[in-house]
Amino acid sequence: MRFLRLSALASTATLFLAAALAGPSLAHAADKYKAYLSMSYSGNDWQTEAQNMVEAMAKAHSDKVELKTQISGTDVQRQIQQINAMVQAGANIIIVYPISPTALNPAIRAACAKKVVVFAYDSRVTEPCAYNVFTDQKKLATDSAEWVATKMNHKGNLVFITGVPGTTVDTERNDAAHAVFKKYPDIKIVGEPNGMWSAAVARKALTETMSTRKWSDVSGVWGGAACYVSWSMQREAGTPADKLVPCGTEGTNGMRVAMLKTGTVPNAKPDYTAMGGPGISIESHPAAGALALKLALKVLAGESVPKTTVMPLVEVTPETVKLCKTGSWVEMKDGCNTFDPSLVPPGWFANIFSPDTPEIGLHAALNREPESK
Repeated sequence: MRFLRLSALASTATLFLAAALAGPSLAHAADKYKAYLSMSYSGNDWQTEAQNMVEAMAKAHSDKVELKTQISGTDVQRQIQQINAMVQAGANIIIVYPISPTALNPAIRAACAKKVVVFAYDSRVTEPCAYNVFTDQKKLATDSAEWVATKMNHKGNLVFITGVPGTTVDTERNDAAHAVFKKYPDIKIVGEPNGMWSAAVARKALTETMSTRKWSDVSGVWGGAACYVSWSMQREAGTPADKLVPCGTEGTNGMRVAMLKTGTVPNAKPDYTAMGGPGISIESHPAAGALALKLALKVLAGESVPKTTVMPLVEVTPETVKLCKTGSWVEMKDGCNTFDPSLVPPGWFANIFSPDTPEIGLHAALNREPESK
């Protein structure tokens, strides 16, 4: 009898070991996959919206996955510790917004060794075992900087606003935009405040920068979270709508509403209305993390997924800005790209449509809810 019990225990142990060695898809066949969202900097609307869309994607696939979110802030060591703890807790998937492209590599490598599927979104990592889903930041910055430079007639004073330092997004954007403006010796960068991709921080930084000069002395503005804030400040300073300086680039609804012709926006507010602003709106896609989760589930299902997924850029100018009536996914698919001010706060990012993520749309960005089936 004792021998039979020992044999049964040994057989059970062998089955558990075989399942574990076979990887997560077999070991957890009867359960939901454990997914973790590792966020670093979270102090702006883009990050909140991206988190909402990841959580909405998890709800859309709630039969397959359960998601937990952790925020490390800008502390690299804390993000490393959190990733290690996720692995210890039995993670199958880790979706990460990395604060550094290289510092997390050892932790990611250790996670991969435990058969954890790791996806970085928007800001990239260099660890080969990880997957990356991102926007082409060099093209984004180059195209928007060239547009601003052209609207400035390649001369005049420029205010250059930077984002979250240390991320690949900020580094690549700044390098590419500087390369453009350096081509035009008559363009002078007169201020380079750090806006942290946050409208509130950008306003404070711009207020300090403009304390020693007038808006009439500025010919252009470039940078994340730069346009809606700078145009609002110009209007507050008495600048006529037809004298607003050209600006790029951000994807906020505030900027896109401001780009519409005056008098064309229903439910407008005094500080959130059409201004006819001269701008180009190109932005990192806030659905990158949600797409990363969807792709991670495909990896676990045994499907082939490329290590690099580049989300397409969409350029919106005063000629192509289009107000949505309801903001449905189908309506966005048909080409609208801006939302009624009564539906969306000005700092919210309007570039939420992606043909690869029909599960999520405006409800996901605002309320963490997937599209109705």
